[in-house]
Amino acid sequence: MQRKPKNILAYLTPPIVWEGVRRLVGHQIRYTGDFKSWADAENASTGYSAQVILDRAIQATQRVKAGEAVFERDSVLFSEAQHSFPVLAGLLRAAGESGNQLSVLDFGGSLGSSYLQCRDFLSVLPSLKWGVVEQEHFVNYGQGFLQTEQLRFFITIADCMRQIRPNVALLSSVLQYLPEPYNVLDELVSSRIPYIVVDRTPFSDHKGDRITIQHVPPSIYEAILPCRVFDKKKFLDTFLGRYEVIALFDGSDGTAVANGLGFTFGGMILRQV
Repeated sequence: MQRKPKNILAYLTPPIVWEGVRRLVGHQIRYTGDFKSWADAENASTGYSAQVILDRAIQATQRVKAGEAVFERDSVLFSEAQHSFPVLAGLLRAAGESGNQLSVLDFGGSLGSSYLQCRDFLSVLPSLKWGVVEQEHFVNYGQGFLQTEQLRFFITIADCMRQIRPNVALLSSVLQYLPEPYNVLDELVSSRIPYIVVDRTPFSDHKGDRITIQHVPPSIYEAILPCRVFDKKKFLDTFLGRYEVIALFDGSDGTAVANGLGFTFGGMILRQV
């Protein structure tokens, strides 16, 4: 989870300008610290549940709905589609093994960012259901103002599983912000979802996860967030004997450094064995 701008100029500036801003400020996102525990990192952070982040997501989503941008990601607006083709490949493969029926559990999916980004590409499918599992304040807004027959919002994985029976789980830029990410992975794996697609997640070859904090510049939204850099081998071992790796790929966020530890944002497509 990450995000956008702050003053009245944001409403008057063409989305393509904010795309340029994102490219410039992306390098201003900093990572510091090597914390012993998640609680220590939280004490040095402002957190993700801050109302400002929901407000930014609402503003960006409203502009997409009004046709002023094609989609938003992290509350930054884009004037043309920028597909993550590895993610689309994972979604389409899941659909292909289910009679071209696609049902997505989008964990940490904000107000449907990935749905808005992917829906035109996936419109050829005869059936598309997209369930976002999010924090309660996101879900309340989503259910009240954005929910459609295709796009729905849920507070728990269990509710989403029960109501839309997903054949793929999407985890895009979310696991690194969770205090207990492996518990979420265990729940998804235990739910026996046929495919899991991970994207925009920080990995390193360092033994053991690194807990750090992420400094987001005000030009996106002003926040300091606890963040985990995953030991890639440990992460993959979570799926041993239960999922096979179909593909590993680099993410759109590139590389970064936290207290001397270099890491790369990436993703993977996993299939239940």
